[in-house]
Amino acid sequence: MKAKKSLGQNFLKSETALRKIIEAGEIKPTDTILEIGPGKGALTEKLLEKAGLVIAIEKDKELISFLQEKFSTQIKNGSLVIKNEDILEFEIKNYKIKNYKIIANIPYNITGAILKKFLTENEQPTSMVLMVQNEVAKRIVARDNKESILSISVKAYGTPKMIMKVEARYFSPKPKVDSAIIAINNISRQIFEKNGVNEEKFWEIVKTGFAHKRKKLGGNLKNILTSTNDKQKVVLNDLKNKRAEDLTLLDWIALANI
Repeated sequence: MKAKKSLGQNFLKSETALRKIIEAGEIKPTDTILEIGPGKGALTEKLLEKAGLVIAIEKDKELISFLQEKFSTQIKNGSLVIKNEDILEFEIKNYKIKNYKIIANIPYNITGAILKKFLTENEQPTSMVLMVQNEVAKRIVARDNKESILSISVKAYGTPKMIMKVEARYFSPKPKVDSAIIAINNISRQIFEKNGVNEEKFWEIVKTGFAHKRKKLGGNLKNILTSTNDKQKVVLNDLKNKRAEDLTLLDWIALANI
């Protein structure tokens, strides 16, 4: 069965990478796993050995038939549910699941959309283990100590960690870029709740701050930020001459509190 370029399909064929994904997921027999784009089921097979329930969402109708045949026993015994659906239209609330993890080799062309959808979901996963492009993984963990709107978007909801790099030759067909496994743990909205920050306001400030990333923050945020007391002025004066990429998550929280 040939991979479809239009659906961003690249099938993983490295046993080492599959093992690392499973290890990073810390899967227990009571866990429910949401798998995005199971492809030919290489990862699905490993997930079924560890998890209580796997919900696999596959957009490709041809692959659905293949998967249904391959995993007919697991579908019958209720340990696997396969849905022919677009993950960006998928609603986890329809499954009435309290806790779930996302573990997947995702289509790279919708990485940002998947992160945004599930990290900001009312029913957030407790953790995510994803195969993404290597460069994207490095940006998420800010390997160069330069933050981006992507890294802040992930760190506001969880703790990202690079697990391992996976070279292009371990995929079929071979993509043009290397990949990496990334884990995002402790997913919650705790940072907003703990600091009394309005989530919507926070993102308005972050997006405006990164709008012209070579500009200093004082210029980017002048229409949003107004300081009314000495404490707020100290925070603003300390940060306004920096660029957005130099601010930590806690700096953005401090700005949102002004």
